[in-house]
Amino acid sequence: MANQIHHIIKDKIEKGEKIILDLGSGPTSRTDRITVDMLPLSGIDIVADLEKGLSFAPDNSVDEIHSKSFFEHVDNFDLLMREMHRVLKPGGMIYIFVPHFSNPYYYSDPTHKRFFGYYTFYYYSKNQDKLTRQVPSFYTDLDFEVVSQWLYFSGTFFIPMVFKKYILGKIVNLHVRTQEFYEAHLSNTFSCYGMDIILKVRK
Repeated sequence: MANQIHHIIKDKIEKGEKIILDLGSGPTSRTDRITVDMLPLSGIDIVADLEKGLSFAPDNSVDEIHSKSFFEHVDNFDLLMREMHRVLKPGGMIYIFVPHFSNPYYYSDPTHKRFFGYYTFYYYSKNQDKLTRQVPSFYTDLDFEVVSQWLYFSGTFFIPMVFKKYILGKIVNLHVRTQEFYEAHLSNTFSCYGMDIILKVRK
């Protein structure tokens, strides 16, 4: 789906430099990543409609993709996953943060389009051996390895925040099984702020 390669990416390819994208970065002063956003904000390198894909980058050209609190704003999520798979090199990495569906503040933002749970990205993974609950991935030809997921607990009020962040969070993140148990049995009582997720592209 690459139409016209952006000159910043073309220059890095010609120089043999590492290409790291930051999708939906918002205003930023980062210089270690190529920042991409839909709006021409301060510090943005590439202005692009990410709902239409990553046409500014060629196949198998990107080393890493980072994104924080952006995926929940995307309508065409499947296209975004497909485009990230396309532009990343084999073994390329994705580092993202998304809100967990139990986050009570998620519903206050009218720009939020979708929910995320512990199993969301396993629907794009052929390797689910470590899970207690298997989810279907046969409807897509994409394959991402879910390297790790960390459930992040926080809050506005001091006492519950301390309990969730420093006690509950440590217990929940001990193992995949405890993470699964939390989401199935405790997430309605103790909300999770969001998830740090690392994916690896398989081609």
